Amino acid sequence: MTDTPPVELFSTDESLVIAECFGPTWQGEGASAGRTASFVRTGGCNLSCGWCDTQYTWNADRYNLREELTRAPVAGILAEVEQHGADMVVITGGEPLLHQQQEGWRSLLDGLKRLGKRVEVETNGTITPDAYTVACVSQFNVSPKLAHAGMSEEKRIRPEVLTAFRDTGKAVFKWVCRIASDVDAVAAYVTDLDIPAERVWIMPEGRSAEVLAVTTRNTVEQALFYRFNYTHRMHVLLWGDERGR
Repeated sequence: MTDTPPVELFSTDESLVIAECFGPTWQGEGASAGRTASFVRTGGCNLSCGWCDTQYTWNADRYNLREELTRAPVAGILAEVEQHGADMVVITGGEPLLHQQQEGWRSLLDGLKRLGKRVEVETNGTITPDAYTVACVSQFNVSPKLAHAGMSEEKRIRPEVLTAFRDTGKAVFKWVCRIASDVDAVAAYVTDLDIPAERVWIMPEGRSAEVLAVTTRNTVEQALFYRFNYTHRMHVLLWGDERGR
């Protein structure tokens, strides 16, 4: 754990709506799986995936969002992630890019840059990142949704947005799959969007080791057929569905 930096480093009056800030832990999935990290989980989402494991950030039908979400001072968020002692910070959600027009978002990115952190943003790929965000972020972990998420294709797949992410040169694309035909669907999308296979990760859907064992068996051979990368959900194997891990 590092010493707390001088308070002037965090001199901002801005705030951001978050569900939680936690660490140190490991990034459990995707291109950076296994790296030590802090997580900042923002509130709110523009999609409503039926299997979402963070519905407490957006689903008012199931959760009391007044209790789940907090407008937190950015200075406090920065101080907390620095105490975690990890060199990478993952901003996740919900959908973090809903916040990119807020001053609190820019203050957070500025502060993380001054702390020397690698910043990764996890996004569903339906909101185009602005130039400021692109300049500050090291990597976008873009996770477009397939039909099993339970929404129309028009809502969950925005080709022009995915192309914009591709063109940043900072995006990797992580697709949640349950069965082999899901991987076929991914292959069709990435071909249409001209996304190189080496930038694609297939991830089995599941919130328990038992479910992941099934979805992995269902998808791994098809992912290898297309020469896609594969990622497990390490945090689920280690801690199940526990929050803050």
